[in-house]
Amino acid sequence: MKLFSGIYHKVMSWAQHRYASYWLALVSFTESSFFVIPPDVMLAPMTLAKPEKAWFYAGLTTLASVLGGVLGYVIGLFAIEIIMPWLHEFGYFDAYQLAQAWFVKWGFWAIFMAGFTPIPYKVFTIAAGAAAMALVPFILGSLVGRGCRFFLVAGLMRWGGADLEKQLSMWVDRLGWAMVIVIVAVYFIWFH
Repeated sequence: MKLFSGIYHKVMSWAQHRYASYWLALVSFTESSFFVIPPDVMLAPMTLAKPEKAWFYAGLTTLASVLGGVLGYVIGLFAIEIIMPWLHEFGYFDAYQLAQAWFVKWGFWAIFMAGFTPIPYKVFTIAAGAAAMALVPFILGSLVGRGCRFFLVAGLMRWGGADLEKQLSMWVDRLGWAMVIVIVAVYFIWFH
């Protein structure tokens, strides 16, 4: 069944849309403080579709993400009591407490790691504000962490280029179904 190849081709066509850069910036900004979809989901296909713009896309994603991180910082600094119920409701409270402990222990390195790894960056931006972390190290850690991540993604997509795009196009259905099987297996192993 070719379910995933249809989705893949649709995403690739969206990646070439004339407003794709604006959407990438919006997703990058919002993901850093409240949205759940990581910008990598847009950055990768956009870079595959236009490899010559890889560094522009990576820079745009980094800048928008850090600006969104500053919004998360401001939310944590001034509105932590208001959003605390949402942290509990969406299952981010444990990550928030971990982030608080990391800031006490590692400061700059905590935000760098959150920016680079799949750890929910938004939780760390809010926690940094709530902990009143110094703003300059927060911005520097975010720029370095997010920049490393997004330039790495864009670089890998650019390096793979047309060959990678052809391979993904051929294998996307198999990879998609394999991912579904893994997710279902993890669900049954983890929750049952």
